[in-house]
Amino acid sequence: MFWGKKVGLAVMHKKNAYELRNTLDECNVEYMVIGKGAAILQGYSSTTQDIDIFPSKDKVNCMRLLMALKSLGFRFDVESDGCVHSPSQEVLDGKDFIHLKGPFELDIVFAPDGFECYEEALPMKKVVDGFPVLSIDGIIRTKVAANRKKDLNDIDDLRLFGNWLKEREKTDGQK
Repeated sequence: MFWGKKVGLAVMHKKNAYELRNTLDECNVEYMVIGKGAAILQGYSSTTQDIDIFPSKDKVNCMRLLMALKSLGFRFDVESDGCVHSPSQEVLDGKDFIHLKGPFELDIVFAPDGFECYEEALPMKKVVDGFPVLSIDGIIRTKVAANRKKDLNDIDDLRLFGNWLKEREKTDGQK
């Protein structure tokens, strides 16, 4: 699992994922975990240094998301090198991709490759251990659409895992 393993200099701890989920749920944020973190939550064996979320771009949802992130300790609109960086406005505007560093690393992806909007991905949303996640098929779809070498390297393994997961779910359903 990725929880607590070092990748580069960053560490993603299990407690951070649970704090994120609990806070987003308390603030009624509509979202799902995507990327490798979503695969890992479904049992895929790998590592990651951050967590990627795909929230709805609905304006009220974006305001709730910003409130939740602030309560987690993420700092916004801080002056650095004489410039004011304004990720709070980026969150409110639903900017396609926002990378945040704070209590942990978080990628907010309002426009993941392979999906036009959040609503298009909803049929591929699952809940695993209380985490709303994009299904393995959905993750594969984003990685194929991104066409990045690092993503393409994962696709065959994700397909094998997805097939195994479907068989296991079918077997579990027959018990």
